[in-house]
Amino acid sequence: MSPAHAGEHGDQCRHLHHAWGHDLKPLLPNKVRGVPRVDDRRVISGIVHVLKSGCRWVDAPQEYGPRKTLYNRFVRWAAKGVWRDIFLALADAGGPPSQALIDSSAVRAHRSAAGGKGGSSCKMSRSRGGLTTKIHAITDRLCRPIRFILTGGHVPDCVAAESLLGMLPSQVDVVQGDKGYDSNAIRLQIEAAGAAPNIPPKSNRRYKPGFSPALYRDRNAVERMFGRLKDFRRIGTRYDRRADVYLSAVCLAATVSYWL
Repeated sequence: MSPAHAGEHGDQCRHLHHAWGHDLKPLLPNKVRGVPRVDDRRVISGIVHVLKSGCRWVDAPQEYGPRKTLYNRFVRWAAKGVWRDIFLALADAGGPPSQALIDSSAVRAHRSAAGGKGGSSCKMSRSRGGLTTKIHAITDRLCRPIRFILTGGHVPDCVAAESLLGMLPSQVDVVQGDKGYDSNAIRLQIEAAGAAPNIPPKSNRRYKPGFSPALYRDRNAVERMFGRLKDFRRIGTRYDRRADVYLSAVCLAATVSYWL
C-alpha cells in the first residue's frame, strides 16, 4: 500500500474510532457471552479497511486484530441485520428529505461469488456483462443514501421500483428518476405516497406528464453517490455469495461515507 493510501486509511480509522465509541455504541450488540470479544472499534475499523481496499480477509493488517475475528464479526452481524439497522437508524435520524432520488447501478460479480446457494435469493443473474447484480437506491439531494435493495442484474428499474418505492419515507414532496422509471404504475405509486413524480417522459408517450428540467438538475446526486460508494472495492465488485452479506457491505460503506 502506498503512503498516500496508508494515510487515507489511517485518517478514516481514527475517525471511526471516535464515532463508534460515542454515537453508535447503543446500536451494537451488547450481550456478550463467554470470552470478552475483541474491541469493537478496532475490529470495525479493520472491516472497513477490507471493504475499502478490496483485499482478502486473510490479508488484513494485523493491527486490526485476528483476521478470522474480522470476518466472523462482519458475517455474523450481517446475518443479524446489525449493519443494516445502523445504516437505517442514521439515515432516518434527520427526518424525511424534501426530494427523493431513485436510480440503480449494476455491479459485476467476481468468480468467488458464483455458485452461491439459494437461487434467486443470491440476487445475481447472468446477462451480457456476465454474472451481475444491481444496487437500487433512494437518496436525498445531498447524495446521502436512504434505502437500498438488491436484484439480479437483468431486472429492469421499472420492475424493481415497486419494492424500492415501498420503502419511501413519508412526507417526501418530490421523487425524481430517469426515463427508466417512466411508467403509469410508478407515477401512480409515487402519487399514492403523497409525492409528486418528476420523471422525464419517454418520446413514445402520447400524453406528456408534467416535468421540471430545473428540478431534474439535482438528480445526478444519486449517480455521484454510487460513484463514491464504488470507491470501496468490495462494493464496486461483488465478492460475496450471499445477498445479505453483500447488502450489509453496501450499508456499512454508505454509513462510513455519508452518515458518520
